[in-house]
Amino acid sequence: MTAVPYRAVPDTSSWPQCDGVLPGGVECRGRRVEPHTACLAHLPGADRSAYLAGLRPGADLDHRGTDFTEELLSELLTALTEPSTHEPRIGQARFERATFRGDVRFDLVEFDTDAVFDGAKITGDISFDQAEIGGRALFRQVKIGGNGSFDRMKVRRRVVFEGVKIDGNAVFDRMKVGGRAVFDGAKIGRDACFKGTEIVGYFSFGQVDVGGDARFDRAAVSGTASFRGLRAGGQVSFLGAAFESAALIGPLVCARTLTLSEAVFGGAVTMEAAAAAVRCRRTQWASTAALRLRYAAVDLSDAVVEYPLSIAARSRPFIVDGEELDEPGLMDPGVRVMSLRGVDAAHLVLTGVDLTECLFTGTLHLDQLRLEGRYTLAVAPSGLRRRGMRPVRWTPRRTLAEEHHWRAARGWGTDGWMPAPQGEEVQEPAALAPVYRQLRKAFEDSKHEPGAADFYYGEMEMRRHAEDIPWTERSLLTAYWALSGYGLRASRALGWLMVAMTTTVLAMMLWGLPQNDPKPKSTGTVADRRITMTTDIPDPVNPDGPYDERLTTGRFEKSLRTVINSVIFRSSDQQLTTAGTYTEMASRLAEPALLGLAVLAIRGRLKR
Repeated sequence: MTAVPYRAVPDTSSWPQCDGVLPGGVECRGRRVEPHTACLAHLPGADRSAYLAGLRPGADLDHRGTDFTEELLSELLTALTEPSTHEPRIGQARFERATFRGDVRFDLVEFDTDAVFDGAKITGDISFDQAEIGGRALFRQVKIGGNGSFDRMKVRRRVVFEGVKIDGNAVFDRMKVGGRAVFDGAKIGRDACFKGTEIVGYFSFGQVDVGGDARFDRAAVSGTASFRGLRAGGQVSFLGAAFESAALIGPLVCARTLTLSEAVFGGAVTMEAAAAAVRCRRTQWASTAALRLRYAAVDLSDAVVEYPLSIAARSRPFIVDGEELDEPGLMDPGVRVMSLRGVDAAHLVLTGVDLTECLFTGTLHLDQLRLEGRYTLAVAPSGLRRRGMRPVRWTPRRTLAEEHHWRAARGWGTDGWMPAPQGEEVQEPAALAPVYRQLRKAFEDSKHEPGAADFYYGEMEMRRHAEDIPWTERSLLTAYWALSGYGLRASRALGWLMVAMTTTVLAMMLWGLPQNDPKPKSTGTVADRRITMTTDIPDPVNPDGPYDERLTTGRFEKSLRTVINSVIFRSSDQQLTTAGTYTEMASRLAEPALLGLAVLAIRGRLKR
């Protein structure tokens, strides 16, 4: 990745240098202590004692490039200790390019103006716990061999840790900064903690490498915040953090979980992240927000969405300064939404996400949810499955994960259905029917009628199984399901139509057609040279004889023509027996209804 262009740290040639020699024969580059020709580390004992004795609390220090030991630093701070508070107080402190061998402790030290440690090297730990700095705290390109602790440090103006390298943990918990805080290009070997940190100005945490977790829990940033190019080997947590202005979170890479739960975003937010999981439980977005994610399993339970919020899956790695961010340890780049419970979906747009395991129950205004791009929902088990002792084939359709959980928990017919996660409450059909109904309306409003059909099927299934529905209504729903799949399965309706027509044709051949077609008979009378003619058609004669003799080609052709004419063209000129007449009446009632259900199902799949 391209390095961050830091402000240059002055080299040792910019100040009067010591004439001493460090261990190993290296020329000392520490700043002289005037009027001497040596730095504090190389002052003779009597001169050092005199210098330290002349210091008073609040004095300015300029020990740039000096090689400090723990004992020397302790002597220096002791000389600056306030008698009333028993804590050191320094005016302006300049330790650029100084070397500190061992641990460095400035706990409870008060700096009247600036504390400058640019380019310093610390072989052990450094601690500024509860230190107070009246001006700036500058730690550009500092190298710390151990841990860095700045717990409850207060800085009146700005804090700069550009290019700092900390081999251990970096703790900035409850730090208060009156101006900017810049950490661009920092490298932290283990965890970085900013819990409860308060920053009044701009907060920049760009292109930072954190070997472990990066935690900003309960942090408060009044100015713009940027986390562009952050990479963490563990978690990144903004639990309960508050960002009053715009925030740019990412592109970042998090090997584990990115937590935004209970965070408050007062300004516009753009988040680009590659993380194993993204938790946004009870997160508050008071302005527009765009989340572009990779790999993540997203939990939006009870999130507060006041303005448009878009969540989109990104197919390609993020790019920072022309180079792709490495994504070690992350497997599937697809984005899965795990829960929308408690979310007001009126402003929510999901693009290209996987909703296979998503929990929808309890989502508000679900009928206004917008799904764009290529999205995936759970589907009913495919192929032949076992339902008790008999095989079944479930109707192919998109379903809710909650329906999977309910069917898997029934104890029978569970083959292929996905069980609920451990600890997750299984929702009953009465609670799932309204969810299907709202999703159906969302698809209908977007003119996606074929997609809405699956949700209508799910709604009817839940109504059919709901315990709060009267048994008479459930019986009607069961018949509706069996005959035509709630008017959505043309194959089922056409199958029943074929069965009904075949039964009708067979009944006509056996009992409906008369033994012979009745032939009209004419009779006449003569009275007073007038002839009166009367033509009668005899009543059809019921067929008799063995059934196999009635199953002839001729009778089949007549029966088929009669059934087709009565079902489709609603007319029939065939003379029928009494049984045939009632059979035709029944077919005229039932079979056109089945035909209509088949046409309705086909139209539902083709309508736009």
